[in-house]
Amino acid sequence: MSDAFSDDGSDINQDDSQDDVMTPAELIAKLEEAWLNEKFSPELLENKAEVVECVMEQLTHMEANLQRVKKGDAKASIHRMEIDRIRFVLSSYLRSRLQKIEKFFPHVLEREKSRGEGDPSLLSPEEFAFAKEYYANTETYLKAVALKRMPPNLQTVDMLKAVPEPCLDSFVFLRVKERQENILVEPETDDQREYVVDLEEGSQHLMRYRTIAPFVSSGAVQLI
Repeated sequence: MSDAFSDDGSDINQDDSQDDVMTPAELIAKLEEAWLNEKFSPELLENKAEVVECVMEQLTHMEANLQRVKKGDAKASIHRMEIDRIRFVLSSYLRSRLQKIEKFFPHVLEREKSRGEGDPSLLSPEEFAFAKEYYANTETYLKAVALKRMPPNLQTVDMLKAVPEPCLDSFVFLRVKERQENILVEPETDDQREYVVDLEEGSQHLMRYRTIAPFVSSGAVQLI
């Protein structure tokens, strides 16, 4: 994958003075990590708008470079497959986020509303606009179809109560990227007790999402 990017998008890292500039291969790895985390997480995660924007720019560069490849060149088909693969990952990532916004829209908006100053935004501006519009359209539909036909005292609905919250107690598979010590694991049954585990780098586990959610956000673990 990195070879294909070196040929098609080497200009992404021309400014050597910026130490935090990612190579094309690192950029796609970031996208794939965000995609897997979003796909397997029961809740909506922090948006990765910068990664998405950079990947879209990279795809534009790759498409432009592909147009300059001579017809019949074996590299063309390989690079085309790589472009299609990246587009699939990007589309799947954005689609997963939209599906969660539709499923948990009142809770998503409440989290965004209540986040502290300086905290990372849960939604991109486009996602925030979509969530608000989806909320308004759902309310309008409910009123038109059902609520207006109900008794006056039943013509309102609390969306936060009506729409289920994400199940943070669901189990997820994860791979540890950075060693974590003294992780408190809650008991599964009443006759069990809490216990503490260490997560070794490179190890894989099946654990309750709530337990490792902070490490997903920090990048210390990767959902798989």
